[in-house]
Amino acid sequence: MLKILYAGSPDAAAKPLKEIAQSGKHRIVGVLTNPPSAQKRGKELVPTPVAQAACEINSQDSGFYSTNPIQILTPNKLIEVYDTIKALNPDILVCFAYGKIFSQAFMEMFPKGGINLHPSLLPLYRGCAPVPAAILNCDKETGITIQRIVKEMDAGNILLQTKIPLTGKETSQSLLQTVSDAGGKLFLKVLDSIEDGSVSQHEIPQDSAKATYFGMMKKEDGIIDWQDSAVRIDAKIRAFVPWPGTFTTVGGTPLLIHESAVYGGEEQPEWTTAKPGTVLGVDKKEGILIKTKKGILVAKNLQWQTKKAVNWKDFINGSRTFIGSVCE
Repeated sequence: MLKILYAGSPDAAAKPLKEIAQSGKHRIVGVLTNPPSAQKRGKELVPTPVAQAACEINSQDSGFYSTNPIQILTPNKLIEVYDTIKALNPDILVCFAYGKIFSQAFMEMFPKGGINLHPSLLPLYRGCAPVPAAILNCDKETGITIQRIVKEMDAGNILLQTKIPLTGKETSQSLLQTVSDAGGKLFLKVLDSIEDGSVSQHEIPQDSAKATYFGMMKKEDGIIDWQDSAVRIDAKIRAFVPWPGTFTTVGGTPLLIHESAVYGGEEQPEWTTAKPGTVLGVDKKEGILIKTKKGILVAKNLQWQTKKAVNWKDFINGSRTFIGSVCE
């Protein structure tokens, strides 16, 4: 039975934590997560989803964690908790979406090193945004890799890898949920192989010559370029859900598009001369039709910057002059 320090923060990392704890195969001795953050108008400090999951595990009426609670660590700097981690005497670090680089001195506290879940088929899409990268590039498949944690980011040996087929309908949010649902079982499989020593039979060094990178996204990356094709714009809208979102402007007013599709219906002859970005009309079954450089985009859920997001029918009812306008 391995003693684990689990590092992670967002909602996607919470479910694998629970599955490892509930399995009873290994012990979570501590959780390393980001400090509580101010949210909503009241600026109330809210713990990360991983911290909340650890509290939920600890609050069980019976079982191991009711008498041996997980210690929750929320440092601003890792050095603040070195002594606490040493006292926990963990065997291994298990990481999913923690977002910080681990120094050699930090990793020396774990006799069996560390493993990390990366949601891509490494060495493809190293970096902090592999999920939107696969969608943006219209890939036919992506996957999940459990790798060794080493000094170079996402460059450690591959311990387990599984593929996820892509349909072209996924958003980053839905794809990350798929990864989260699978993460616990994959972690447990690797942890078992590390404990019994069989992991060396499956360990594969990465080919760095084939590595690609996808870095942090910025708000301005969400600007829609109507000179792109409908396929590429739809991919961008799906890739940027929930953040940073995609937007355009109409008459100087920002307009967010949250859901879209590529129009598969028959195009009208008069549409061929329309400027990319022109709102052509509506398809009663599909949504609002917007011209692109190549093909027609269907906008299904939209939001003026100062209003709430609505479906396309409600949007048109509240924006009677929208048809014929030009998105820029």
